[in-house]
Formats: sequence, C-alpha cells, structure tokens
Amino acid sequence: MAGTGLFEERVVFSPNIPTAVNALMQAAVAASHRDAVEGERLFIEARRLDGHCLDTYFALYKFYFYRARLADAEQAAMAGLEEAARQGRFPADYKRLLREKDKWNLYANGITHFYLYSLKALAFIKMRSGKALQARIILSAIGELDPEDRTGASVIADLAAALDED
Repeated sequence: MAGTGLFEERVVFSPNIPTAVNALMQAAVAASHRDAVEGERLFIEARRLDGHCLDTYFALYKFYFYRARLADAEQAAMAGLEEAARQGRFPADYKRLLREKDKWNLYANGITHFYLYSLKALAFIKMRSGKALQARIILSAIGELDPEDRTGASVIADLAAALDED
C-alpha cells in the first residue's frame, strides 16, 4: 500500500528549541535530502537566527560529517564547543578544562553534556580526517572528563584502538 503523505518526517531536537529555529531546522533536514546546498543554507540560517541554540551547531557538524566535509564539520564542532563553554562559563579549551577539571561539574546540565558530546564528535571527525594522534589525545581527555562514559566516547576509543591494531 502506498504512503498517503499524511505523516511528515520530523526530527526531534531539544525540547526548549525556539519555534522559529525548529522550523528552519526541520526545513533544513527535509531540504538536505534533495538539495544539500539548500539544506546547508537553512542550517546556517538557523544558527544565525539563534547562535545560542546548541542544536544548530550539532545539526551543522552532523550535516557536514555525513557529506564527508570533514574540515567544515570540525569547524562547526569547534564553534559548538566554544558556545557551550561560553554558556556554561567554563574553558572552551579541553586541555585547560582537563587541568582544572575539579573546578567544573561536567555532568551538571545539558550544556555540559553537549560540550562532552561535541568533544567526542570532534575526536571522531579527527579520526576520520586521518588525524589519529589528535583523536587519541582528545579521547584520552574525554576519558578523564567523562569518567562515567555518559557520552559513549569509549565506543570511539575502541574503534581508534582497533584501527591502531591494523
């Protein structure tokens, strides 16, 4: 039986995403399936509309990653890390954060979780970009910053270790 078109594909972003940003993000997701240039334009427009909305950074680095635009994905992930750190009032540089980790509760809220998750994404982007040493350094830092592995970075670390064995 053919689909009726009654159900629209939607992506669920965080519950507090502004309505206008959500509308742009939904349009970007839909557009990116048929027109990557339009999808990118809409994702960027959403981020410009509300640069404080962390979902916009997440969506943009995933968009670039899945299109193998790894330099763009890295840049978007770095921008997301900086915005999360600004909102959370902690250092954006994970090396400094690691040196001062006792000063910060990185399980405090969604902002800190976004930071850790984006740091994991950055490690994966680095690994896919052929920057294995940089990826391992970031993954080692995440191991200390996220000892409970709430972000699942251990999966990426295991993958990096398996690649090292080859």
